Parts: sequence; C-alpha cells; structure tokens
Amino acid sequence: MKTVQASQQAYDALIERISPLIQSLYPDEDTLELAQQFIEKTGIDKSHCEMPLSHQSHWNEQDVMVITYGDSIVTDGEKPLTTLKKTLDRFLKESLSMVHILPYYPYTSDGGFAVSDYEIINPSLGTWDEVTEISHSYRIMADLVINHCSSEHAWFKGFMAGDPKYQNYFVQASLEDDLSQVVRPRTTPLLRPTMTPGGEKYVWCTFSHDQIDLNFSNPEVFLEVMRLISMYIDKGASIFRLDAIGFLWKIIGTSCMHLPETHQAIQLMRALIEYRLADAIIITETNVPKRENLTYFGNANEAHMVYNFSLPPLLINSLLTGSAKHLKTWLMSMPPAQMGTTFLNFIASHDGIGVRPAEGILDPEELQNMIYALQSFGAKVSWRTGLNGEKHPYEINIALIDAFKGTCEGEDEYQVARMLCAHAIAIALEGVPAIYIHSFFATENDYDSLAKTEHNRDINRHQWQESELTALLEDSRSKHYAVLNGLNRLIALRKQHAAFHPNATQFTLHLDDALFGFWRQSLMRHQSIFVVNNVTNQSQILNLAQLNLIDMDEWKEIITDEMITDLYGEIELAPYQTVWITNRW
Repeated sequence: MKTVQASQQAYDALIERISPLIQSLYPDEDTLELAQQFIEKTGIDKSHCEMPLSHQSHWNEQDVMVITYGDSIVTDGEKPLTTLKKTLDRFLKESLSMVHILPYYPYTSDGGFAVSDYEIINPSLGTWDEVTEISHSYRIMADLVINHCSSEHAWFKGFMAGDPKYQNYFVQASLEDDLSQVVRPRTTPLLRPTMTPGGEKYVWCTFSHDQIDLNFSNPEVFLEVMRLISMYIDKGASIFRLDAIGFLWKIIGTSCMHLPETHQAIQLMRALIEYRLADAIIITETNVPKRENLTYFGNANEAHMVYNFSLPPLLINSLLTGSAKHLKTWLMSMPPAQMGTTFLNFIASHDGIGVRPAEGILDPEELQNMIYALQSFGAKVSWRTGLNGEKHPYEINIALIDAFKGTCEGEDEYQVARMLCAHAIAIALEGVPAIYIHSFFATENDYDSLAKTEHNRDINRHQWQESELTALLEDSRSKHYAVLNGLNRLIALRKQHAAFHPNATQFTLHLDDALFGFWRQSLMRHQSIFVVNNVTNQSQILNLAQLNLIDMDEWKEIITDEMITDLYGEIELAPYQTVWITNRW
C-alpha cells in the first residue's frame, strides 16, 4: 500500500511540475490532458512512478566520455558498431565510462545531422542490437537532433504531399516577415520555397535547405519526440545530447535564439526524462559565448551538463601564443556548477573549433592571429552570416594533433607534448572530460575526405581501417602510440583522486602567464591537488611558495611519482610539462 501511495505522490508531483510549463507553452490546450499525454508518450509507468532526487550528481572522477561516429573505425565483413566496440574494449576500456555515438540514424547530409528516420539505426552501421550491446559496457549518449529533420524524412514528405497530419509539423514564414534579427550559424538563405498541393510555402531552415526546422509550438511534434526518447531509453541510451537546442523555438520578430520558450521546453523534457530514468543525463549543445551557454543550467532544472565551449579556442590559443592570460581570465570568471550540474570539458569534436565562444575574450587581432597560425597547419575556416549580412568566422576546422604542430612562430618538435598538455588541463578541470576519438588516436588532417566532399568539417572526420589503426597504436615509435598511452595514463591517474570529482572545488592560481594553474579540493575536503601547466616551448620555474602547500601534510607530484621535500623550493617545468601536486595518494 505504501508503494502505491508513493507512486501516486510521485505522479502527482510530476503533474504539478510539468503543468505550468505546458500551460505556458500551449495555452490553448487542455493542460491536464496534454500533461497525461506527455507522461504516456515518455513511457512513465504511473503505478511505479518514482520522484527523482534533486541536485543529484550522476557522475564522479571515474567518468570520461569519448566522442565518435559509429563508423570511425571499419573492417571488412563486420558491422562498424561492432568494430567500434572491439576497438574501445581493446584500447580504451579502462579509460572510458561514457560513449557519445554521433547520430547513428539514416541521414542525407551534414555528417548525420540531417536525420531521415529517427526510429532505426543506419543499416551501414548495424542495428539496435549493436547499440544495446555497447550500452552493456558503457553509458551511451544519444544525439537528439530535434531542431530539424531531413527533407527526406517521412514527416516532410507528408507535408509536401498535403497530408493534414504534417501541415503544422514545420516552421513556416513568408518573404514579407521581418527576419532581420534571426541568428544564423550558416550563410545559406533562411527560407526554402517548397511546393505543396496548397501552393508554394516557405519553410524555415536554420542550417541548410536539407534540414527543415520542426515546429515545437505544435504539441504533436513535442509528443512525438518524447515517444522517440522513450524508445532510445529502451535501447540502452541514458545520456541525451540536445543538438543545436538554442534555436528550438521560433517567434518572428525576435532572434529566435535562447527564447524563454526554449528554456521551458528543456525544463519539460528534463522533468519527463528523469521521471522515466532516474539517472539520465541531459546535455545541451549551444556553441555560443559563455554567458549565454551557462543559462542552460537553469536553476538545476534544465541541462545536467553544458559543453564548455570557450575551452577549446582559449586553450589552443594559449599553447599557440605561450600565454595563459586569457585562459586564466576566463577560468576565474567561471561560476562553480551547482551540485547536480557540471561542465563537459572538450577540446576537439566532430565539428570545428568554435570561434563565437571566444568573443569578448580574444580581441579581433588575437583571433585572426590564431586563425593564421592554424591555417599554416592546414586548417580551414567556416563562416556564418551576421545580423547585417556580413560574414564572420564561425569555426576553425582542423585535426587537433595538427593544431599542435607548432606555435604562432611556426612548427617545432613539441607536437605530442602540446597535445598531452592540453588534455592534462581538460582532464583536471571541474567537469567531465570528453575526448574525441581522433584525439585519442592522434589522427591527422584528412585532406582526401576534404577534397572529396568539399565540406570543411570532413578534414577532422577520418575513417580508419581497423588493421591500419591497430598497427599504428601498437607501434611504440609512432605519435599515435605516444598520444594514446599518454592520455590513458593521465586518465588512470585522474580516476584515483577524489579531488578530480566533476563537482570538486576549483580555484584559479595567480601565476605568471607562462604557467596555467588551478587548485582542486575534494568534496569531503580531505584532498587537494595543485595543477600547474607550462604552456610554453621553454623551460619555466615554478616557485612552490606560490601554491600554499600546507606544511602539516606531505606532498607528492603524482605524474612523475616524486615526493616534494622542500615546500618553498622550485620545480623546473620542461616545455608543456604538467604537474599534479597532492597531499593524498
């Protein structure tokens, strides 16, 4: 009887939580009836309903994520998702707990982000069985590409055919509407003319004319998305990436970016998902400046994690210039995440290095110098259209190992050292590290794919033959071996220390600009780790008196496994060397 009563109380609490959101988003609908439809579509069992704990962190220092396509590694006669799991198990099993498999659905363009069918796995990758098999060893992050779908999706085909069900599934506008304030990440025209039985209509395309924006002001669209999420949970997903979510809600005459309705939609999604799966994690992907990005935490009721989008350009800039000035200023300004929320720290991904998150931190000349340096290492630049129609750099496309070929002064011999230094920083920062699979493998610029597709992002989306990759990763003379083993060792150390919990205290150290440092303290306050990184290609002296090493404790540098005997002495850091100095080991 108590269980039944508790379930009813949890169900009532869910209704109470989501009803105001539904009323605000859909004022013309019956709120209670629509709330019950949302609960049913999400697969929440009223008779076994459990109330999720607030401010609960579903992660710890053991957690590290890899970002990968389902076919980043292939071998003849085997499903790529099977090959992926074999490769992860062979080279990364001890390092990883989470796997972000980029869109694994059938698609028509944009590297998987123009989804033509949300219900099946792309047959070229495998089936749902392979996805579920991976979920038995790693937590899977599924991509929710819900701002738009492919122009080949059945919903849009129904719209073009005049099917009444789909006439309000897509955002429409007219050429007379004032769309001058709409924020765009691309340079293509916003509206796509589309012929239907009712005449020519103009559908909204934030990204490309093959990606038609879904209309979330129609509750039927939102209900369908929740049905899909329930299915993904059944197939093994427990982490959900809300792709391009900042563009979700459109109101003509506004920027159509970060609208209040978008935040309310995320709050509704969050409530439903965590009642369906208590330890689920929602991650928002909003490639925008810091202040805008952080709003997606809400009051610990929207995203559990947000991508730390400012980290990649600022970290790369530091290692190119040999100055941590801007990286330090940014870190000092970052608020600590509430319990139950944290940052996803990454340096590279399937996309490029976002430029917008560096706005207001790097001045135009510094940004241009960074672009010039990376272009000298083979980078390409992708562009966006500003409010006045002018073009601005949107992202820099390059394989991360090649971004570290040298500094603004040119190439040198410290490529691998810079790569490991950058990741030592990302691995140690407050938050959960997310490492692109091609960073683990030190994959270089793929000029052949770039030439074939003429899509800048394909320079960093190489597809490895398993046998070739394995040979390189097992060759102790190769940079691929050096990077993989260096990263695995850093991750193994991270996992041993409570001060690296994603929500452990963090404080920026005031050091010379040649050194970038911060202090981490465990949640129980028993362990401190001082993290200091030489971001230059010259040896630097660290004065330990600057670190406030408490003399009642013993201290050890855990990367070199050396005791610190003189708390007021000096340590000479080699170019790009990292030290982790702790009082517990």
